Amino acid sequence: GTGFDVHAFKPGNKIYLCGVEIPFDRSLAGHSDADVLIHAIIDALIGAMALGDIGKFYPDNDPNYKNANSRKLLRNVMQIINKDNIKILNIDSTIIAEEPKLAPYTEIMRENISLDIGIEKSFINIKCKTHEKIGSLGKGEGIAALVNLLIKTG
Repeated sequence: GTGFDVHAFKPGNKIYLCGVEIPFDRSLAGHSDADVLIHAIIDALIGAMALGDIGKFYPDNDPNYKNANSRKLLRNVMQIINKDNIKILNIDSTIIAEEPKLAPYTEIMRENISLDIGIEKSFINIKCKTHEKIGSLGKGEGIAALVNLLIKTG
């Protein structure tokens, strides 16, 4: 499965990635907590199961998901796909952001993902890249995440 998400910055003083609060001079705009990496993981899981996309399950116009904790949404998706006896084999992800510097937070992010989806941390990879000052991401207007994951059925 492949997942992608992007959120623009708004005024604020922190961002959330994989449930980790990261101090910053802005926040991410979104209907929920705007956790781009978890949203991309959810999209990859839903896509791998051929169930549509994250918006089908958590529409951005549904007041039930206003300011929702994305880790809770991820655990909910895991309950849905676990009914089909799915095993996640690995997750490879890339966060694209000029700033803040995210590498110091990747270990705790991996731990949180491991707890939420039930696989060993050693099968979860998080890379942090810049956009080399190109385009809106390169100008520091937001953060994006791309996820590829492999599942096994049965």
